[in-house]
Amino acid sequence: MSTYLPSLAGGMLIGASAVMLLLLNGRIAGISGIVGRLAQGVGLTTNLAFVLGLLLGPLAYLLVFGGWPIVQITAGWPLIIIAGLLVGFGSRMGSGCTSGHGVLGLARLSLRSMVAVAMFLTAGVVAVAVLRDLGP
Repeated sequence: MSTYLPSLAGGMLIGASAVMLLLLNGRIAGISGIVGRLAQGVGLTTNLAFVLGLLLGPLAYLLVFGGWPIVQITAGWPLIIIAGLLVGFGSRMGSGCTSGHGVLGLARLSLRSMVAVAMFLTAGVVAVAVLRDLGP
């Protein structure tokens, strides 16, 4: 059970931060929207604070736990770059990303978010099934 506690705590922190942003600022904590508004120069203070918090979060983890979590990425850089571009394109086309639709959209019972979450979860399952067959 202790294996899952960091993930549980992280999920609770994500949920708490999303609720705080919604209640205190009236904004949805969708990362693609926040970064998009920051790039457009809209709401600089709030959006910059949120993005800086995302960037400083790993440093807080390092200070609290005394080391970095073990992360193993086996894909090469070309695949990672292509995947990142597809996620960015898809999040703009879908009017939001996994954080906005999955965390707050579902909590608000948004039909658009329910469809978006169903689609990206289905795409993830299909991708795993296809890549598992193509793997070594």
